[in-house]
Amino acid sequence: MSLKQKIAAVTTAGATAIALVVIAHFEGVRYEPYRDVAGVLTVCYGHTGNDIIQGKTYTQQECDELLQKDFIRTQQQVDVLVKVPVDDKTKASLYSFAFNVGTTAFARSTLLKKLNAGDQNGACEEMKRWVYAGGKVWRGLVSRRDAESALCHGNL
Repeated sequence: MSLKQKIAAVTTAGATAIALVVIAHFEGVRYEPYRDVAGVLTVCYGHTGNDIIQGKTYTQQECDELLQKDFIRTQQQVDVLVKVPVDDKTKASLYSFAFNVGTTAFARSTLLKKLNAGDQNGACEEMKRWVYAGGKVWRGLVSRRDAESALCHGNL
């Protein structure tokens, strides 16, 4: 492994650890499938998809495995989309944000356009606009976006 790869692995591990703390804090864990505020079938730490078994009670281990799988997919996609260097806190905020809104929405966002154009402050502020689910502002999303934006700015 080259020095560049080693440094990248350490940097990513830092951002990963931070992001997983933020994601777990805001997603919470629910062991039985439920409909989220937008009506999407969800389980564990915000896991969605057609692999959810309604009526099943998931274990902590299953939830941890789903979180890892979902996070790795998000992380890989965000890393490809972000074309500028960012520090661990900013990267962690982007991982958390994309984990919540989805990488397709993240890829199309003004936030990403601003970030890749070199406007990191503008990108961090864009997070605060993403507070709607089902056409309504949700207090939990406002709190999450405030925290993600602060982390993105390096203030958390």
